[in-house]
Amino acid sequence: MTAVATKFENLAQEYRGKQLPNAMTVDVEDYFQVSAFENTISRDDWENMPARLPRNIDKILEMFDEAGVKGTFFTLGWVCQNFPQVVRNIAESGHEIASHGIEHSRIGSFSQAEFRADVEESRRRLEDVSGTRVAGYRAPSFSIGQKTLWAHDVLAEAGYTYSSSVFPIQHDHYGLPEAPRFPFRSSDTGVLEIPMSSVSLMGRNWPCSGGGYFRLLPVPYSKWAVRRINVKEQMPAVFYFHPWELDPDQPKIEGISGKARFRHYVNLGKFESRLSQMLRDFDWDRMDRIFLGSA
Repeated sequence: MTAVATKFENLAQEYRGKQLPNAMTVDVEDYFQVSAFENTISRDDWENMPARLPRNIDKILEMFDEAGVKGTFFTLGWVCQNFPQVVRNIAESGHEIASHGIEHSRIGSFSQAEFRADVEESRRRLEDVSGTRVAGYRAPSFSIGQKTLWAHDVLAEAGYTYSSSVFPIQHDHYGLPEAPRFPFRSSDTGVLEIPMSSVSLMGRNWPCSGGGYFRLLPVPYSKWAVRRINVKEQMPAVFYFHPWELDPDQPKIEGISGKARFRHYVNLGKFESRLSQMLRDFDWDRMDRIFLGSA
């Protein structure tokens, strides 16, 4: 990763010190589509599950509107096909539409040809329905790792400009801890990679990007970490969450492991108030505006 790290330093200077807002992002998937449930709920059964996504997206749009926030919504092609009005509502509210693949499949499950077909089709669906250009992609479960860095070149070939698919931490299901913590390219032909945010302490990267960590850890930690990135490192942070995290009344899935149950359901009832604090206390915008300079 030495060459990547050298290139990263050059890219980071493009953003450092500009007092840019932070990136607010949403991974648009329903509660039954998360990777932790993939061995419990078949994709063939998705259409028979009680959908909660439309109401949860409406809630997010309302919260963002009240806070004056625009964000990036990494959206499944499956959502686009089954709930096209949800995608239109997001786009018409002024938010960026980006791709999350078709059916929340991790990159390691694809050949390179299969992956290209997936990202090309998901991009086509999203652009046709939203009427906007799709520049960004986020891999399900942050599944661009050491063995799948080839995905950056495939994404560029498929017409994408950036990815937000690397989490530079150590985790039991994902992570590339040796990766740069700020925007980089893994090859001369690949897309710009915008990693999930972390802070470097005691020789290790610690997550501060939202999601399950945000529900588990005290809110002051997340605020401290984002401020540290903004003030000490003079860089924008990247934050993410899922629509189902705003929904403590979602159906409970049976037959999952204790670890999966804890990670999915911990502190769901506190999430809305915690998110409201983050929306209030920091400036936020779309990924494309911050990192690509798009209007």
